[in-house]
This record gives sequence, structure tokens and C-alpha cells, in this order.
Amino acid sequence: MGDSRATLLLMKQLKELNKSPVEGFSAGLVDESNPFDWDICIMGPPDTPYEGGFFKALMTFPRDYPNAPPKLLIKSEFWHPNVHADGKVCISILHPPGEDNFGYESASERWLPVHTVESIMVSVISMLSSPNDESPANIDAAKEWRDDPEAFRKRVARCVRKSQDSL
Repeated sequence: MGDSRATLLLMKQLKELNKSPVEGFSAGLVDESNPFDWDICIMGPPDTPYEGGFFKALMTFPRDYPNAPPKLLIKSEFWHPNVHADGKVCISILHPPGEDNFGYESASERWLPVHTVESIMVSVISMLSSPNDESPANIDAAKEWRDDPEAFRKRVARCVRKSQDSL
């Protein structure tokens, strides 16, 4: 049951996004026969160090979606306090539902079945504008963002240029 419900929901969300695109990202299936893997392109938001970038990402949905969150992996070279070195995006709404064992997040900040691809991506775009350095996924990026903003901007600018070259 979970599989077919998830498939229907994902196809409905994709249709909505194609009908009414949301500023800041585009989405499509990696393979037409598999609704669980989506190609995402994140456009760097204006007035951020990421402006002008086109970052490729993969969103992978679990079979029991929307009861469990998808995973988002940025495949382009990327430097951000809330993105692991391997590209895995770490934001509250992508964390499993329920209470946080470490006490950093309330249950309401974590995954809820009402979230959609759109609400996830709006959160990711917001994360680009204002990183959370309280609980960073990439400690080196968070330290540089705090202690040496100029070096941080230069490193992100290199990522932006590489993302433009890969179009």
C-alpha cells in the first residue's frame, strides 16, 4: 500500500511543480519509470554568496513517503555549514519525525507528513541565505563562515563558477 500511495503523491507533487514552478529550483524525475528519485537544480538565491549558481542535487524518497522524509544530496561541489562534505543536506525538516534525542530540535521542526518537495526546497533555499551554525553538518564550513567570511565567500564563489561551467 505504501508504495502506491507514495507514487501517487509524488506524481501529483511533480505535476503541480511543472504546472506552477517555484522560484529557486527545478525538479524532474531521474528516470520516468521511478518516481522515488528526483533530479533537482537549485539556483543560488539573490543577495547570497550562492547567487548565480546552478547546483545539481538528487532527492531520494523512501517507499513510505510521506511518513518518512526524503534525503537530499547536492551533487555539485558545495560549501555550506549545513551540508556534509559528501553533499548530504542536513536541515531539521529532513530529520525523522519525533523528538530529537539530542534536544536540538522540537518535534514540530522535524519531518512532518504535510511537507512537500516545495516546502523542503523553500527550506533549503532559506538555509542558503542564513546558515545554522548552532549545529553544523560541516564544522569546517561553519568555522570559516563565522571566523573568516571573506575566505568563505571566495570558496563559495569557486563552487558557483564550477556549477556554471557544468551547465
